[in-house]
Amino acid sequence: MLALRPNCECCDKDLPPDAVDALICTFECTFCADCVETVLAGVCPNCGGNFAPRPIRPAAKLSKYPPSTKRVLKAEGCGPRKAA
Repeated sequence: MLALRPNCECCDKDLPPDAVDALICTFECTFCADCVETVLAGVCPNCGGNFAPRPIRPAAKLSKYPPSTKRVLKAEGCGPRKAA
């Protein structure tokens, strides 16, 4: 089940469960559409993967399957993933 993380890892923007601008990678790294487009150039800085829109959990399911409250923020800053 998706964690539905509550914020953008780059700019810390709130991304509630019904946010249409929340994007995730295959590892559920969560970013807002603005950061994905303007800062990350569509590449996850954590894994190098691409992004897809985060699904919206139906409101009726949120009480049984609540979103995560753990905020994740990149302490070293946010930018394109560096090649190894």
